[in-house]
Amino acid sequence: MASSCFLPLCLSLTVISSVSANFQRDVEITWGDGRGQITNNGELLTLSLDKSSGSGFQSKNEYLFGKIDMQMKLVPGNSAGTVTTLYLKSPGTTWDEIDFEFLGNLSGDPYTLHTNVYTQGKGDKEQQFKLWFDPTADFHTYTILWNPQRIIFTVDGTPIREFKNMESVGTLFPKNQPMRMYSSLWNADDWATRGGLVKTDWSKAPFTASYRGFNQEACVWSNGKSSCPNGSGQGTTGSWLSQELDSTAQERMRWVQKNYMIYNYCTDTKRFPQGLPKECLAA
Repeated sequence: MASSCFLPLCLSLTVISSVSANFQRDVEITWGDGRGQITNNGELLTLSLDKSSGSGFQSKNEYLFGKIDMQMKLVPGNSAGTVTTLYLKSPGTTWDEIDFEFLGNLSGDPYTLHTNVYTQGKGDKEQQFKLWFDPTADFHTYTILWNPQRIIFTVDGTPIREFKNMESVGTLFPKNQPMRMYSSLWNADDWATRGGLVKTDWSKAPFTASYRGFNQEACVWSNGKSSCPNGSGQGTTGSWLSQELDSTAQERMRWVQKNYMIYNYCTDTKRFPQGLPKECLAA
């Protein structure tokens, strides 16, 4: 795992809810008929996928802003057609959602890391990346930081994407609906690998993804109230609630986007012939 850490991601934090990881305490496996397993006294969780079903789990807590870390080791070998996810989502038909999706590939070909943000059921804000390491060989840390000003996606402490609150130009931003953390492993060979051209090889099943190190520093939402001071989501200086990227972190993110980004909705003029979204022009 990469050991580099950037200043804004390493500051001492005002902890709203942060305890050592224990999957038995913190999550519940919600589907898969036994294909999701918690072992090692709650320290390890595995999801598996076969031709009959995938599997998934969710956090017991709901959050209205938070910093969620998860160490994941993705499906090795021929993972074509499989999708492993880590995301935050609220319920309902006008939901909010913040996505990591890992799209599998043939042996030796890299995964595609797909990111997206939905607000009130409206998304279409995709950015996609290749990773600069093999995500199946070891555990790596994937982080969603969500505060009132921005959403930051990081991998091993390296920021890869920042989605700013641009309500000032009319762009929706998720800030009113509490969300749970979800993760799943499922078959999507109708679209996941090369647009669906490469199908899942079921002779390789079961496919398995592994999880550890779940950490939640968050405003926990319970009984209509936030655990954050005043319920406002405004934190002290230096905490994740007010965190932003300093110049070093911004430079690192630009390096990732220059070398490893493979799709950015903000540059897709064919998709938006009437003009790019306002947040793209204002960035």
